[in-house]
Parts: sequence; C-alpha cells; structure tokens
Amino acid sequence: MEKKVNATGRRKEGVAKVWLSLGKGNIVVNGRRLDEYFPLMGLQSRVTAPLEITENLKRYDVKVTVHGGGISGQAGAVALGIARALVEADGKLRTVLKKKGFLKRDSRMVERKKYGRRKARKSPQYSKR
Repeated sequence: MEKKVNATGRRKEGVAKVWLSLGKGNIVVNGRRLDEYFPLMGLQSRVTAPLEITENLKRYDVKVTVHGGGISGQAGAVALGIARALVEADGKLRTVLKKKGFLKRDSRMVERKKYGRRKARKSPQYSKR
C-alpha cells in the first residue's frame, strides 16, 4: 500500500472525505474520536462495518472530514468512503465489500416540499362543507 489512500463517500446530504493509512486502528472524525463524534453504537458499528467485514479494523488508521446532513447520513457517507478507500488500497477486497453492499451509493434523498401541501405529500385537511 502507498503512504495514504483517499476516497469520498456520500449519503443524503452528507459528504465524507476519508484518508486511510497503515496504523493501529485509530478512527478520527473531524478531529474527534469515533465514539465522541458518533455517540450511538448503531452509527459506530455502521462506520466500522467495512473494516470489520474485511478484518482490517486494527490494520488501518482512518482520518475523516465530514460535513452536511445529519449524523445518520454522515455515518453512511463515512462507511461508503472507508469501503472505497479499502478497495483502492487492496483490490482483492472488492468482491467481499461488493457482495455485502458496501460499495453501493444509497441514492435516496428527501423529497422536496410541494406548494399547496403541508409537506412533500401531506395535503391540507379536506372539508366537505
């Protein structure tokens, strides 16, 4: 592997830039530890899932800058970025990650609000008289 490998991940409005380097398994998100930035265990496991599946959790140090969206979208963006960086670092991991669905960009976005509606689809209460 080269010195550093970088990749980008996106989910909803969140955009994550990920740098992967050989190390001891430290994950830093926006200058803070993983458990500080993502306090919920579900989000932490979502972020580390690509590393756990490929058994590289203690092999790489991960540095992430993420912005936009909420914490759920940011966690998904970081996970996609880590998966893409792992493939760039070691091409043999592609089949494992692709089979588990980590390399697929989740394109679901929030539907925009329409005029005359309360939200995207909710309409005002119908009044017969």
